[in-house]
Amino acid sequence: MTGRRSDWLHPAFRLIEGEDVFVWADLAALPVPAGGILQADRPSRVLAALAAAEAAGQGLLLARGAADPEGWQPGQGFTVTLESSGTTGAPKRLRHDFARLRGRLRGAAEDGARWLLTYDPGAFAGLQVMLTAAAAGALLVAVPGGGGGTVAALAQAARRHAVTHVSGTPSFWRAFLMALGDAELPLAAVTLGGEAADQPLLDRLAARFPHARLRHIYASTEAGSLFAVADGRAGFPAAWLDDAPDGLALRIVDGVLEVRSPRAAPGAADGEGWLSTGDLVERQGDRVLFAGRLDGLVNVGGVKVSAEAVERRLLAVDGVADAMVMAVPSPITGHLLTATVVAAPGADEATLRAGLRAAAADLPPAARPRALTFADHIPLSAAGKKSRKGPQ
Repeated sequence: MTGRRSDWLHPAFRLIEGEDVFVWADLAALPVPAGGILQADRPSRVLAALAAAEAAGQGLLLARGAADPEGWQPGQGFTVTLESSGTTGAPKRLRHDFARLRGRLRGAAEDGARWLLTYDPGAFAGLQVMLTAAAAGALLVAVPGGGGGTVAALAQAARRHAVTHVSGTPSFWRAFLMALGDAELPLAAVTLGGEAADQPLLDRLAARFPHARLRHIYASTEAGSLFAVADGRAGFPAAWLDDAPDGLALRIVDGVLEVRSPRAAPGAADGEGWLSTGDLVERQGDRVLFAGRLDGLVNVGGVKVSAEAVERRLLAVDGVADAMVMAVPSPITGHLLTATVVAAPGADEATLRAGLRAAAADLPPAARPRALTFADHIPLSAAGKKSRKGPQ
């Protein structure tokens, strides 16, 4: 690929991908796929393919697995089709207008900004990070490998390049804090997305990086980039149900958050423009808090329970560095919940077990984990999320 530099790519932008360094001229020299289908495994390939598709006025599919063209057509003009992670179901393909995809990106230049890419380069969140760094003329640091490589490798890269901006899922951040240990990191911005941000984690991050801007963002492949919360509290202000920011409308229907957004993928919403997020929410005073996924509810002896809601109880226990609650089959109740816990350094296991039992004591019996195991880490998917799909 050769030609004019795209307007969304600042001339000062640099990409470090493992041991390779790219500027615009290097990206422009990379080969791009024929037919508009790219296996989006490296940020350099994604950025080069975006620029080439824009110059040609053609559609681009960023495939997150094997680049399979089945069922996809490029359509008319420059669009970007993304594949959802499939964390809670079959992956979906959503076509976005590029300008709408970049709707909330500010692109403000920050001297010396160095971003770490923790998401898949073909994921919506990964693309947002790459485009933000590209527009701002920042340095983007990436570790080759699905989902940006292992958390340990990302922590090593963060220290090596003294990154200042990191965006990741709450699950990633818990693992990242453990991998960093006591190492210093000059973070100016800490961002969470992809999962609900719980208050204990927000408090830990604020204490660990007191000089960093802390925010959690709400976005999805279907709905696009929706809003950011920067007040250090979990959930979002209940006042936004009446007056939401950035051209949004928000409402709660049967306990599920619905949105109307100018940045949603075409065809994702209903005839009135409303899109069900599938996220369960609860209004508590001046706050709306996330309470798990609708499709994450499991039947335990005839009672619907949310593994994520139980997990947040456990994460709030002193001495818990990370935890995962999941459903497993049971011949008697259909399913039951189990918990895996990562203890913080120096935590006493007996004290921790007592604290975990106390945290779940007032839950309905169906929502109490029936087995508790300790582990040194919680495995994450390529999307930086916990997989709650146990053996079926």
